Parts: sequence; structure tokens; C-alpha cells
Amino acid sequence: MAEKGFYYSILASGSSGNSFYLETDQKKILVDAGLSGKKITSLLAEIDRKPEDIDAILVTHEHSDHIHGIGVLARKYGMDIYANEPTWRAMEGKLGKIDIAQKHIFELGVTKTLGDLDIESFGVSHDAACPQFYRFMKDDKSFVMLTDTGYVSDRMVGIVENADAYLIESNHDINILRAGSYSWSLKQRILSDKGHLCNEDGADAMIRALGNRTKKIYLGHLSKENNIKELAHLTMVNQLAQADLAVGSDFQVYDTSPDTATKLTRI
Repeated sequence: MAEKGFYYSILASGSSGNSFYLETDQKKILVDAGLSGKKITSLLAEIDRKPEDIDAILVTHEHSDHIHGIGVLARKYGMDIYANEPTWRAMEGKLGKIDIAQKHIFELGVTKTLGDLDIESFGVSHDAACPQFYRFMKDDKSFVMLTDTGYVSDRMVGIVENADAYLIESNHDINILRAGSYSWSLKQRILSDKGHLCNEDGADAMIRALGNRTKKIYLGHLSKENNIKELAHLTMVNQLAQADLAVGSDFQVYDTSPDTATKLTRI
């Protein structure tokens, strides 16, 4: 008898590289591969999985911390690659040669079924060609990925609300970023509506989106230079508690790592 729900692991999350793994009875999928093929292989090994078993890679956008290893993996293992048309155009020349049979279109704002998994794409506000993230759904369970956005609109909240688990961006602490060594133009880009969520804004998005189904919140895409893991975690927990949400009992907050996979978890 087929198992209900699905399994997932956040293989890596951070400004240096991002990749997410999900599996059902019928499909094994990566979202992004922003590290070397060798590093992705070692991260998969941490959860006892192999790259040759991956059916597809979904792309969120063309920035290198999301696509660095895609070309190598696609050529070596032959998996299908999905992205929207503007993202494919923006990736031209960045991935190397990929067989036309492996290239697939996943348009913004649609729900696509791969095997026994339904995947809804939705737009975010980021300085990329056409960035999109995903809500994964099976057997009345869902997981939402939402990073790389300068803000979270009411429209986005309506799409992602009341998921069982979230990967939400906690990219930077505003004071650390402002005092840090980045150029003024880069600081402005990160702080803009097409940049990244700070710790407080990530927490605010969760307050607006989570529901009675929500059991797990993972903090993702932390900047090595402009954040501290403990500070990001404390900000999220404190803001949720101040909003009278039962953090620690109804649901838990978890950290992610740029170089170590989270344990394979069933939702």
C-alpha cells in the first residue's frame, strides 16, 4: 500500500548555495542545485539517496546559488529540468549544453502534476528574470518553499497559507547588514522590494500564513555575512510568541544549514 504524504530534506540553504529534495512513491525531485554536482551528491548521501535516482530538477530562478550544479547533474544523470520560459532564456550560457529532451517549461502561476505529486508555482519579488517558488501537495499534505523575495504580498500569503511545513527566508539582520562591509549599492539591493527578507519580515510572513495544519517552520537562505543563526531563530520565535501563536507546542521552528542536509522527514 502506498504511503501517505511525502518525504523531504533541505539539502542546503544559504547565500552560498541552495537545494531541496522531495520524494513520493513515484517521483524523486530536486528544487534548485546551487552547489557543485559533487557537493549535491554528498548531501544526498547524508540522507541515503543518490543523484542517479532523481527524476527532475525544478528551477526557481537563474542566480548561481540556485543553478550552479544543474548542468553537470543534467548531463551526467539525464534528469528532466523544469523552469519557466524567461528563466530558461536567462540561464542560456550558464548551464552548458543540455539535451532538448530534458528541457521542460513550468510556467508561473500554474499547477503541474508530476507522478503522484501536485506542484503549484507562484511568483515572488526578486531581481531575477521571472522568479517562482513552489507549493507541493499530496494526500492533503503540503510543503511551501518561499525564499528570495523582497516582500510577501497578500496575494502570496493567499497561495501559501496553512501549509503543513514551510521553508521561509530569514536572510539578514538589518543592523548587521547596514554596519557590514557590503557596498552601499549591494546593501540597497538586498533591502529593496526585489531583494531578500530580513528576519523580522520572514517572521511577519509566517504570522500571516501559518494555520492550524502548520507543524514545522524552517528558516532558510541565511546570509553568512549579514546574519547569525541564533539571532534569526530568536527573532522568529519571539515574534510568533508575541502574536500569541503556540510556537514550541503547536508547531516547531528549525534551522537549516548551507552545507549539511536536514534529516529526511515525512510530512
